[in-house]
Amino acid sequence: MRNWFVAIFLGLISLFVGCGPSQPPTEEVTSVDSAVIYLNELNQAIANNERDPDLYNQRAKFFLADKEFDKALKDINKAITLDDKNPDYYLTLSDIQLLMGQTDNCLTALNRAAALDPNSLDARLKMAQLYLILRNYNSTFTVINELIALDSYNPRAYFLRAIAFMEKGDTAKAVGDLMKAVDQDQQYYEAYMQLGELFSIRNDALAEGYYLNALRVKPDNKEALYLLGLYYQNTEQFEKALQTYQHLCITAPGFRNAPFNKGYIYLVYLTDFPKAIEAFTEAIDIDPNYTDAFFNRGYAYELNDQPDLAYQDYKNTLKLDVNNPRAVERLNELDKSGKIR
Repeated sequence: MRNWFVAIFLGLISLFVGCGPSQPPTEEVTSVDSAVIYLNELNQAIANNERDPDLYNQRAKFFLADKEFDKALKDINKAITLDDKNPDYYLTLSDIQLLMGQTDNCLTALNRAAALDPNSLDARLKMAQLYLILRNYNSTFTVINELIALDSYNPRAYFLRAIAFMEKGDTAKAVGDLMKAVDQDQQYYEAYMQLGELFSIRNDALAEGYYLNALRVKPDNKEALYLLGLYYQNTEQFEKALQTYQHLCITAPGFRNAPFNKGYIYLVYLTDFPKAIEAFTEAIDIDPNYTDAFFNRGYAYELNDQPDLAYQDYKNTLKLDVNNPRAVERLNELDKSGKIR
């Protein structure tokens, strides 16, 4: 669970910025050329109407999406100077300040947005995310409970509370909130993934359904396919695991872990050494510095009665990881065996 949870937790910052009306114009900006056109249009619009705060807010979001934080901050401050009563501008300001690491200023901006619009769900949602990022769980729960009181249909609020519960070690409550999130939003990929991970820890068959739902939302997603494959592997459903990893090899050909895991299944569980060698070779072709793949292929060669090739792969392992204890041990054993020509 921890790897996926860390990814979710680190992703809270991007979720924060993507929430509510302050979302950067990513749909319009789909390429370098269209980004230049979009920025030129904004610049021209501002030149024609220098007193329109919305234009500065839009350009601030553009610069934020482009990680030009100083420019974004300058523009949003100009928008607030022109109109300091619009809560949306303070939400944009909070996005910028969070990504600049100014969490205290971010909270001040969110409080200002909430004061201007006491019913703003976006301000409270961002505030809850900020408190969660800061691991201030009591404040996280307080704000989320306020959110749900204002609007019980709020899947993201339930998701955030689930993450807070998991951080505090209460997985039962976390599962309950995640289920509420996917019940309210049946396209909630992150919630399906987290449910899949929580149930896969227990080797619970429900994990498969949650991962498949995640793939329904994001077909061929590398992360979802890989974790589904791991679930199958850990529950000894090896044919399903191999099929999933093979599908991943096709849809994400540069992802080295998929062929490596195929090789591991063939090597350890199915004892099909030629197929293991083939899979580890595929992983090495993707990443010529893949130490574990060299060692495992060497071991597969050794078990397949190809000691010279095994010896070479153990040597390659040591080139990448000097004094690798497993490679040193196998080389010593091969030397003692007298099989090396």
